[in-house]
Amino acid sequence: MSVLIKETAIAEQDMIAEAERALADISKVRDGVGRVIFGQESVIERALVALLAGGHALLMGVPGLAKTKLVETLGVVLGLDSRRIQFTPDLMPSDILGSEVLEQDENGRRSFRFIPGPIFAQLLMADEINRASPRTQSALLQSMQEYHVTVAGARHDLPSPFHVLATQNPLEQEGTYPLPEAQLDRFLMQIDILYPDIEAERRILLETTGVEDATPQNVLDPARLKAVQLLIRRMPVPESVVEAILALVRSARPGQGNADTDKHVAWGPGPRASQALTLCARARALYEGRLAPSVDDVRALAEPVLQHRMALTFAARAEGMNVRDVIARLVKAQG
Repeated sequence: MSVLIKETAIAEQDMIAEAERALADISKVRDGVGRVIFGQESVIERALVALLAGGHALLMGVPGLAKTKLVETLGVVLGLDSRRIQFTPDLMPSDILGSEVLEQDENGRRSFRFIPGPIFAQLLMADEINRASPRTQSALLQSMQEYHVTVAGARHDLPSPFHVLATQNPLEQEGTYPLPEAQLDRFLMQIDILYPDIEAERRILLETTGVEDATPQNVLDPARLKAVQLLIRRMPVPESVVEAILALVRSARPGQGNADTDKHVAWGPGPRASQALTLCARARALYEGRLAPSVDDVRALAEPVLQHRMALTFAARAEGMNVRDVIARLVKAQG
């Protein structure tokens, strides 16, 4: 028994030491991004939480709020091979995944060779993803969930780690194709990007219109990022946090005894939402320097994790309600 206790204590000490190293690395990443992106602390936090948790994120915001700049900066700071795809209605699946070409060698023998598309990156920016046709959007589904693609019956594994940060413009709806629910569910979070406050905008004016512009610096590498992601999955989750996640997610589903939800929600989040909340709560705790998540992490992440996994009834929309209002009520009721 004493040997087991000793081994457990050593394991705990090793994990604490590893967590302290991760905290130092995350602090460097946060500072590196903050030198380039101004006044979007909440957006930076949520984007980094999504990446640290090993998932994908959907960035929602009007043009000019540094969505593209944020993704480019994250790629440089984290040392990831990043690429960008500008989605358009005429974009084909092969433009994303890649295609096979017929080649002939010096002996006259012919064979097919696979040429990888831009999806073969560690950080993929899918710019204005809702402008592509459903056929092209669906080409991302397998990669986002299974981390490989299939072309001409052959499997091609994607680089590791692999993350998709997609953007959408919430204003223009002409010429767009709404993402299907199955694909929305693959995004760990939906991150809403709002206008900066006046002090942040003043800093943007002063620091981005001169001769020299701030440039991001690399502080991490893919192997280290994967190690931090593994550490986050090993972090303990208190029973109170598990119960808070279950109660919140289940209360957002119609037919579970919540009268407000039954009245306003057409369909609610599935078990993947609970998984996302658990991972993101762990990542947020480490991001803020803690070794275990709390119920406050669950409350803070409820909106970005749940809002794209729910739909309101026609009556609720007619009353001028939105999903964020419903989530705020559920969080308050759980508190």
